[in-house]
Amino acid sequence: MSKSQYEAFEAYEPYPPYEPVQPYEPYGRPDASVHTAETLAYGLSKDTYRPAYEAEAYFVSEPVLPRQGGSAPQAGGASEARRTRRRGSVPGRGAAPHEGGAPAPEGTGEAEVLAGTGGRAARRRKARAAERPDSAVRRLLPQALVVAFLAGGTTAFVAKDKAVELSVDGKHRTLHTFADDVRELLAEEGVHVGAHDMIAPAPGAALASGDAVAVRYGRPVRLTLDGQRREVWTTAHTVEGALDELGVRAEGAYLSTSRSKSIGRAGLALDVRTERAVTIMADGRTRTIRTNAATVREAVEEAGIGLRGQDTTSVPLDSFPRDGQTVTVLRISGTREIREEEIPFAVERTQDPTLFKGTEVVTQAGRPGLRRDTYLLRTVNGVQEKPRRETSEVVRKPRKQIVKVGTKALPTSVDGADGLNWSGLAACESGGRPHAVDPSGTFGGLYQFDTRTWHSLGGSGRPQDAPAEEQTFRAKKLYMRRGATPWPHCGTRLHG
Repeated sequence: MSKSQYEAFEAYEPYPPYEPVQPYEPYGRPDASVHTAETLAYGLSKDTYRPAYEAEAYFVSEPVLPRQGGSAPQAGGASEARRTRRRGSVPGRGAAPHEGGAPAPEGTGEAEVLAGTGGRAARRRKARAAERPDSAVRRLLPQALVVAFLAGGTTAFVAKDKAVELSVDGKHRTLHTFADDVRELLAEEGVHVGAHDMIAPAPGAALASGDAVAVRYGRPVRLTLDGQRREVWTTAHTVEGALDELGVRAEGAYLSTSRSKSIGRAGLALDVRTERAVTIMADGRTRTIRTNAATVREAVEEAGIGLRGQDTTSVPLDSFPRDGQTVTVLRISGTREIREEEIPFAVERTQDPTLFKGTEVVTQAGRPGLRRDTYLLRTVNGVQEKPRRETSEVVRKPRKQIVKVGTKALPTSVDGADGLNWSGLAACESGGRPHAVDPSGTFGGLYQFDTRTWHSLGGSGRPQDAPAEEQTFRAKKLYMRRGATPWPHCGTRLHG
């Protein structure tokens, strides 16, 4: 089939009547119309779904055939014939060009030319018939490729599609998916899972058609089991299922809620007290009971033992009774006793440079405090216990005693009185005792000073509290003022 850019046509020559080309019958359909450049959407022709440019290829250029009795035209002859036609050469006005490129014999008329034209039309039809098998192959090849492509894509589509059964928290459904593994399937279906959720098979497991995937959400349970509080997670939907999953022995146990109660995604609080064996000892008898009591007090009451007055148990009454525990009931009787006790006072000593060494003067007398204590005198199961102090109250706080201590050096003598018999005078007045005090409490010391006289001589405090050397010094000063008059009975000893 010619693909030449320029088609060869006869100029100024009449053409034979139009004869339609026999239509091509695709896939054995005799009623199919000939393809034209008219196409459907996406560039496909009406009946074969072939591209428009291939439909246009059905129209082929007519080859230039040699005239009867002539030789095959050469390439140059064909070109020449076209040039001759374009110049408008007609019979009777000159020599018409021969089909093969040689001039027609002289005397050739118009009828012969027309006869030659009719022969060419017949030859064209034969040429088209010869080209039809090759054209049919070219037209069928794209269709075969499209069918093969569609068949291959359908096979791949079917191979990737999987029918699986998905169960999410007990809700089952069957679906088709292209997911490669469980994780991709859950993401595709918008199923969000957490650390406490159960997924079977594992998220990384590959998927195949017919597989079953189960997701069970975790639920928090604030469990108090036999007094021990903790938070656990379960995928069970009911309390009974949670107890089985957690391995809690529920036979004879106390449950704060029904076993059939459902557990929502928010979870619930559950108190479980299992059955335990507890031994109670009271009044010389032993009782062993099985109980799920929450406190020792409840267990004692279940054993039929009453508590009265100060009675108690060997373990706290509000504690949780353990399995195999022994509880002793203590029968207590007794009284309370109040006792008052003194609180000793503290002594504070300060140095005083105005006082002679060895002299101490109490400027603030100390006073003991008073404390009131309450003691419990108990008898437990007939045995007297050691008194136990329950409370202690300070009724009066102690007052400290302040004492001044002299640091001044003592004088060695007093002019005019050093040679007298002061030891004889002291022996007569006080028996030689520095701290002596007369029965009336008015006079004190070696020389029995009264307080007023003592202070007039420069002494401080009480004379009996001063050292013997200071007392002798103060007595000498008094002698220099008044002589032996202050000692009317013993004054004569000074000169004896």
